[in-house]
Amino acid sequence: MRWRGRRQSDNVEDRRGQRVSPAFGRGGPSLLPLVMRLTRSRGGWLILVAGAVFLWLSGADIGALLGLSSPTAPQVSEGPVQEDAAERELVEFMSVVLADTEETWQSIFAAGGQRYAEPRLVLFRGATNSACGLGQSAMGPFYCPLDKQVYLDLSFFDELHQRFGAPGDFAQAYVLAHEVGHHVQTLLGISARNHAARERAGKAEANQLSVRQELQADCLAGLWAHHAGRSRALLEEGDIDEALAAASAIGDDRLQRQSQGQVVPDSFTHGTSAQRVRWFRVGFEQGSFEACDTFAAKTL
Repeated sequence: MRWRGRRQSDNVEDRRGQRVSPAFGRGGPSLLPLVMRLTRSRGGWLILVAGAVFLWLSGADIGALLGLSSPTAPQVSEGPVQEDAAERELVEFMSVVLADTEETWQSIFAAGGQRYAEPRLVLFRGATNSACGLGQSAMGPFYCPLDKQVYLDLSFFDELHQRFGAPGDFAQAYVLAHEVGHHVQTLLGISARNHAARERAGKAEANQLSVRQELQADCLAGLWAHHAGRSRALLEEGDIDEALAAASAIGDDRLQRQSQGQVVPDSFTHGTSAQRVRWFRVGFEQGSFEACDTFAAKTL
């Protein structure tokens, strides 16, 4: 991808220096009944004293664990961002990709008489707070519609390369463009309508609606690639193959086969490898938002 020397987005928030410690007592049952039983048992007081000392040393909110006070919020500490040259370059690359998605979607929205509100990209390590709850690296990249931000731990790209066999800078660009596609869906009300429909549906139908939304985001990523290539000549030979390899690598069928040895179509939420590849191609080859209406498609 020809990205060097191009504009970087101002909508990048770097939280890689943050460390987030989970809240003690959050979401768990009160330990007060257990404490009451121990006080009435032989040797119970000794157990309680030892337990209290351990919890105090670990920094736990004992009042919250006993149900006597509200649980504490996750603790956030700030520190310097430590990065090597390769990661620094990756940050610059993602900023350029984000800036280019901004140009594409500003143009498309303007053509439809609308204004494109740019999302923010939040870079983090390990875990970070979002309006949608605690975001963790194990979740992979995600978009939160409540704060209109994309969350990304850059270590995901190591996993994409090493575990899923999908290397390359355009594979990385595809991942970000897919999440920006979810932002577009939020701005246009598609996400809200689909969420409401899923709430009314049974589990299998709800999963199918989720698949259609994810495949549309793949198509919108392809639409961005279409404009990036034709309008700004960003694409190089092999770029689209990298994106298609990434789309194929994270299909539901392939992931299920790797993790559990069998494929359960009714539990799909993102689409098969073939479907993800197909809809990225549709967006890339046709380059129109109308072509990405996966909700109206009779077959996926």
